[in-house]
Amino acid sequence: MAKAKRQYVCQNCGSVSYRWQGQCADCNEWNTLVEEASKTAFSAKHDLSKGGRTLALETLDADSKMPERMLCGITEFDRALGGGFVAGSATLIGGDPGIGKSTLLLQAAGRLAKAGKSVVYISGEEAAAQVRLRAQRLGLGQAPVALASATSVRDILATLDGQGADFVVIDSIQTMHSDLIDSAPGTVSQVRASAQELIRYAKDSDAAIVLVGHVTKDGTIAGPRVLEHMVDTVLAFEGERSHQYRILRAVKNRFGGTDEIGVFAMGEEGLGEVANPSSLFLTDRSRDVPGSVVFPALEGTRPVLVEVQALTVRLASGATPRRAVVGWDSGRLAMVLAVLEARCGLQMGAAEVYLNIAGGYRLTDPAADLAVAAALISAFSERPVPADAIVFGELSLSGEVRQVSHDGLRLREAAKLGFSRGWGPTGMKGVGGISVTGFARLGELVDLMLGRD
Repeated sequence: MAKAKRQYVCQNCGSVSYRWQGQCADCNEWNTLVEEASKTAFSAKHDLSKGGRTLALETLDADSKMPERMLCGITEFDRALGGGFVAGSATLIGGDPGIGKSTLLLQAAGRLAKAGKSVVYISGEEAAAQVRLRAQRLGLGQAPVALASATSVRDILATLDGQGADFVVIDSIQTMHSDLIDSAPGTVSQVRASAQELIRYAKDSDAAIVLVGHVTKDGTIAGPRVLEHMVDTVLAFEGERSHQYRILRAVKNRFGGTDEIGVFAMGEEGLGEVANPSSLFLTDRSRDVPGSVVFPALEGTRPVLVEVQALTVRLASGATPRRAVVGWDSGRLAMVLAVLEARCGLQMGAAEVYLNIAGGYRLTDPAADLAVAAALISAFSERPVPADAIVFGELSLSGEVRQVSHDGLRLREAAKLGFSRGWGPTGMKGVGGISVTGFARLGELVDLMLGRD
């Protein structure tokens, strides 16, 4: 019998090399190549030496029905999914340790089970007794959820084939192992093979399966990048453990949009839904403080008001200033600072700059440019922005203030929370009693805030 070929797989990026080397040629990481058998779960179960069968091709205009969805009863969760779990789909959810992934999924599993769905919860990290205690703490001790603690994919699939399930939770995919792969659990080949087998089961049985994924120190899901391509939906559970609220964000969704979020607050009885996140993010906000600006962010169709905080410290000549950013892109901050100095004459090059998005929220909306600029101007000049004003708009390198999408939606949300002024690009129309002030260039905002004629 011919000797099985060996290969070396990078545990960081998943690239394959047929000889060992100290540094991965693709990602340049050191000591990440691990020897693994080239035999895969697919090649072990399929004889590729014979011809394949002819596929039945279909046309694009063939009749097809909308996929069936299961509402888990947690409105914020269903919102992030685009309307609930889809039968036969695979969902990957990742987040920092202790952020609440298992708690959220156990709550969803309990509600689906109480609604009459067949639910199976497989834990590879905790004993069944530990999961049961958490369920009792969450008030789900009587929910008819089938529970098991296992890590063997073969045993799990055999159990699911006999049990049958509408909804399956695997916590977590990094602890699963397939006996067809000769490597330790958590390695690239094991994660890929285990996920492939579980996803195939979901497609064949029309069960919705959720895989919990670990994350790296950079916040990306651990394991091969192909794992995110294999599943139908990728959810990121974000938030700081020191804060009570969490954000569930869709990164990929084959059955819906990726621009919706769900907001939760961690309490003694688990994760509670936050119907009005704007009021939560503005809790305990001090008024008339230099460097504080309220920005109406837009997540899909949901406006969320968050506080942008800036602090500038002027240094002695010759000192190297520091720039620190939490919750926003540091490159975009550098651009705003450059525009303020080059186009508006504010000498901020010798000042340390600190920028923070309150509450651990992370902004990706380009409309935050003007709000950040207003916060920096306010902090630099020690002049507060009016407490009843919101600020939004995108900046160009020439200092122009560009139009942004859904300005009316942003203004309406601000009006609900008692704001009466809106600063933004020209062309805005007042909504809900809010008076608007439009700026064509950033210099006009600087003149207004500094009292220039």
